[in-house]
Amino acid sequence: MTDDNQKEKLKQHFARRVTTQARVVLDTWQKVRESDDVAATFHRDLSAATDKLVRYAQRFDMDKHANAGETLLGILQRWAPDSPLSDEVREALQGATDELSQCTQRRSDQGLTEAPRTYLRTPIYVALCETEMAQRLIKQLEFFGFRAEAFEDADSLMDACSRHKPETILMDVNFGDAPLAGIATVENLQERHDTPIPVIFMSEADGSIETRLRASRCGGEEFFHPSVDPGQLIEKIETYTHGNTVEPYRVLVLDDSRAQAKFMENVLTRAGMTAHIITDPLQIIHALEEFSPEIIVLDMYMPGCTGMEIARVIRQQDRLHSVPIIYLSAEDDVSKQLHAMSLGGDDFLTKPIDPKHLIATIHNRGRRARSLLALMIRDSLTGLFNHTHTLHLLDQEIVRAKQKDQPLCFAMLDIDYFKKINDSYGHPIGDRVLRSLSMFLKQRLRKTDHIGRYGGEEFALILPDTRESDAKNVINEIRERFAELRQPAGSQEFNVTFSCGVATWQGETAQALCERADQALYEAKRLGRNSVVSATD
Repeated sequence: MTDDNQKEKLKQHFARRVTTQARVVLDTWQKVRESDDVAATFHRDLSAATDKLVRYAQRFDMDKHANAGETLLGILQRWAPDSPLSDEVREALQGATDELSQCTQRRSDQGLTEAPRTYLRTPIYVALCETEMAQRLIKQLEFFGFRAEAFEDADSLMDACSRHKPETILMDVNFGDAPLAGIATVENLQERHDTPIPVIFMSEADGSIETRLRASRCGGEEFFHPSVDPGQLIEKIETYTHGNTVEPYRVLVLDDSRAQAKFMENVLTRAGMTAHIITDPLQIIHALEEFSPEIIVLDMYMPGCTGMEIARVIRQQDRLHSVPIIYLSAEDDVSKQLHAMSLGGDDFLTKPIDPKHLIATIHNRGRRARSLLALMIRDSLTGLFNHTHTLHLLDQEIVRAKQKDQPLCFAMLDIDYFKKINDSYGHPIGDRVLRSLSMFLKQRLRKTDHIGRYGGEEFALILPDTRESDAKNVINEIRERFAELRQPAGSQEFNVTFSCGVATWQGETAQALCERADQALYEAKRLGRNSVVSATD
């Protein structure tokens, strides 16, 4: 690959990062528009997302996005936090987001004469032989904040993909009423895009290894045979969509050479990671407490101590036992490298450091570390935080609320008549309902909120910087929308409701706060369920 081609690939990669962040801004603005009563609770999210967009766009020389973001930030300064959104500011914000939406279009769309549509998320395309099932699935997807569109023939699907690249495609292998015509269509589509589109294939009759291999080779991430119900499909679609941006890795680098440390910082920052650099080994404890790294990079030989000694000190702290440690050294003796790793290290890079090798190593170690951490702190069924970690997060948010003198709300949700659902439809359907509510909550709450499975059919919500009245309004809106969602159970469908108790932190312990929210939940149940009750009601 020539240097020009490499530069173009990098440019496309950075452009995708900026446009992804632009969609986060547009997504947050959509929530503000749709929720007049609680618009103020999204003020911080919108400001933070826009600020991040401006920084990304300036770093990658995308002037139009940077200018649109700066305009948006200027208007946001006229909207005081915790204050209602005035009509004047709302109109100005709408104009700024329209401008951002315009410059986020693909180049092929710039010549369109009609006004651009602002999409909450990039589309999901549905290409199924059964029109009724496709429409039913699209209706379900809309409840979860997705934008989906069904197609009746391959030509219209190809045309739509050329104008708006979808996040994922749900494809019947026989779409087009010919054997394997759906796979052939996807093969043709993938040739037109630099990066493959994730595809979920469905097949009623053909589940052979030959068909599965062909589907996998053209970007098939999942293959369902026989077909599955909409609930399972939505869970898979959520996996292959990118509405939520991945948080950058937090990397702590200890190197006594200032020049080497600065080089490392530049490499990590350009790769989109958050780097914290120290050159004094004696600062390591303070840096670990303040920065909470996900990955640690240590120089092997430093004045006063070695990287191996620092690694042993780090491993003596239980909370850092699984954090990957990568050694840097000019040492090329394999025996010494192995000895160093036996004392707490996970990988070894020799100087001079190849930036591509460094980034690849950090990505590999980071993915593994996050996967292991998720197994420890998340519920295996719903993917939400487990009971223990939820209480840990509540303790942290109480400390933060005390330091910043901000409100904090804690809510407990309980699915109504859950035992009856299990008895009537079976435990697999009950599990589907739990996953459905967890996904519903993740779609509609802020990135700064914490959602946990408290136990059984109970969920816990931690809402930082939120007043009790705002928390009640937000959860009430979620409750009403979730109650409208039809839950599939074979040939039947049914609705599910939940009850909720909300309590605001009043200076007490986490346990006392949980008890007040639990009492409010009990009151919601006593009053007939399917309601939200606050502790002060």
